[in-house]
Amino acid sequence: MTYELYYWPGIQGRGEFIRLALEQAGADYVDVARVRSVSALTQGLKDADAQRPPFAPPFLKDGETVVAQTAAILLYLGRRLDLAPRDEAGELWTHQIQLTLSDIVNEAHDTHHPVGVGLYYEDQKVEALRRAQEFRRERMPKYFRWLERVLGDSPAEGWLVGDAVTYADLSAFQVVEGLRYAFPNAAAAALDAAPKLAGLAARVRALPNIAAYLASERRIAFNRDGIFRYYPELDEPAGNEG
Repeated sequence: MTYELYYWPGIQGRGEFIRLALEQAGADYVDVARVRSVSALTQGLKDADAQRPPFAPPFLKDGETVVAQTAAILLYLGRRLDLAPRDEAGELWTHQIQLTLSDIVNEAHDTHHPVGVGLYYEDQKVEALRRAQEFRRERMPKYFRWLERVLGDSPAEGWLVGDAVTYADLSAFQVVEGLRYAFPNAAAAALDAAPKLAGLAARVRALPNIAAYLASERRIAFNRDGIFRYYPELDEPAGNEG
């Protein structure tokens, strides 16, 4: 059966974490708003007959099953796509890593929208400058150190969980890529101190299915409408981080 992914068509956003999992698994899926129409997405949100309606995209349809929220969707897909351990402890640990990655994604978003999502960046630029400084100097390195520790404690060198790639690895790659785009100087400095994480991102990029996806038209480019946005003033000149 074909999975149906519902997410905004012009951005990577949170939907990209789902796309990466589906692409790595070679799953049969349709990116509904891109292939059909945005109205198909909005109609799914407004479905009056839905007993458990999603609050916002992304959400996934698998037959009659509808799952919303990025981490919940990946938890659902993990076993089905062979992208999570089969044992309960491993499955929950993968989910825990994903939830932690969701935290840094939210914090990255809030660097450019620290006051309100309904305001333009220019309306909260002063607050964004202050928020971004803390994120670059304190929060990003802290998350990277934790991921570095997880990679160091992993029983199998190279992956976050077990001896095979999981959706947590794919999501960690997306976080690294997003931060490299949004904060090229700060991310480079943080990754210098987290070589295992940098290596993980390189290994994910080299996976055949991921490499093919990244080179295809299905991969939406980073832009200033997504979660990770590049504003030069929110990054520091190279060599100034410390």
